[in-house]
Amino acid sequence: NFQKRVNTDDIWEVRVKIGSNIFRLRGFFDGSKLVVISHAVQKKTQKTPRQAIKLAEERKRDYFRRKKK
Repeated sequence: NFQKRVNTDDIWEVRVKIGSNIFRLRGFFDGSKLVVISHAVQKKTQKTPRQAIKLAEERKRDYFRRKKK
């Protein structure tokens, strides 16, 4: 289940279930074949905190800034 998060700077999320635990991995694409996972959290609520999206967006900007060097 890989889906684009709405109202974000092209941040995607995949949900992974391991046993009774559910994790959300957030990241972004670098080109058409590389997915960069910026962070993962254990799912505890249905709602995604805005701060979690901001963290993924900040890490995306940092990734591409470093890649240019």
